[in-house]
Amino acid sequence: MSKVRILAGTRKGAFVLTSDGKRKKWKVDGPHFAGWQIYHAKGSPADTKRIYASQHSDWFGQIIQRSDDGGKTWFQPGTPPGEPTKGPDGTPKGESNKFVYDTSPPTGKPLTTHQFYDGTPHPWEFKRVWHLEPSLSDPDVVYAGAEDAALFQTVDGGKTWKELSGLRGHGTGSQWAPGAGGLCLHTILIDPSNPKRIYTAISSAGAFRSDDGGTTWRTITKGLKSLYIPDPEAEVGHCVHRIAMNGSRPNVLYMQKHWDVMRSDNAGESWHEISGNLPTDFGFAIDVHTHEPDTVYVVPIKSDAEHYPLDGKLQVFRSKKGGNEWKPLTKGLPQKDCYVNVLRDAMSVDTLDPCGIYFGTTGGQVYGSANAGDSWEAIVRDLPPVLSVEVQALK
Repeated sequence: MSKVRILAGTRKGAFVLTSDGKRKKWKVDGPHFAGWQIYHAKGSPADTKRIYASQHSDWFGQIIQRSDDGGKTWFQPGTPPGEPTKGPDGTPKGESNKFVYDTSPPTGKPLTTHQFYDGTPHPWEFKRVWHLEPSLSDPDVVYAGAEDAALFQTVDGGKTWKELSGLRGHGTGSQWAPGAGGLCLHTILIDPSNPKRIYTAISSAGAFRSDDGGTTWRTITKGLKSLYIPDPEAEVGHCVHRIAMNGSRPNVLYMQKHWDVMRSDNAGESWHEISGNLPTDFGFAIDVHTHEPDTVYVVPIKSDAEHYPLDGKLQVFRSKKGGNEWKPLTKGLPQKDCYVNVLRDAMSVDTLDPCGIYFGTTGGQVYGSANAGDSWEAIVRDLPPVLSVEVQALK
């Protein structure tokens, strides 16, 4: 029987939750890196024992952690065994922690500034890694999405990182401005039918696609409209919260943006709205059923000012028609006095049948459904605020 592993990144450490294929009883292991913010942790599709985690502290900076035994033990790639991983002042040591922006991208145009909120130039500054996306075929290859918005890649298992600077240098980088959470590259998707095709999303710049493995990029924002930028249909400036796909139909993309749930049927060439009968179309998380590419899940919240469920009722909405027609899924979820949020990287689906859906909240709960959302149960409660949830089926 298959096993299931959930990696939950929180504001105070990482937790590894495991169960058998029935997904009824769960073992909770953690916290790993107690007291540190774990923005994202994800296992390699090519080697399920390999896990990467983004560990961050406002005091000590960014660390990449790796496990080769399914999360039992961890180390910083590139740091010799037995050598301290932090210096006397507490700052991280080792090549794995060096994320250096490339000031000479393939375009040949020097990259010095982006826009700040008021449109004035602001220097690029590395702050943290928001998202890690392991290669589909090589456990040593991983992409990292950073703040300020940049895409990095390692080909040696996290020992060294190099920026794929064609993204910032493709022509609009100087126009990018941060959203409320910072100028973060938070979504990285790899097309399983064409691994050289990579999608990224940046808050608050928009969505981008590369067809050559990350060397060159183009915007994919046609059809997006954002009322709070000078030109509502501008090429960049759209606050995309999350993009999701079903691997069996990678040309179809689903997007949750700052207001509006969107869909593209042509690999991002154009988008159309599918918010339909949702009670509110603002939210962060979105994902797609593994076996039903027209079944989509979102977690609406009240507004961009009030980041909690409408009327205090935690509801996951599901569409089985690729959008527009949505049904609330509430069985097992609190329907009174609930004021948590579900962040952009905090929802994930497994590959079992029936498909399992999982999400974490800023209240520290991780909820799971072993029947595609028909009913839910709290796998664990009272964790620190959950930043990310990733699930993987294991043999």
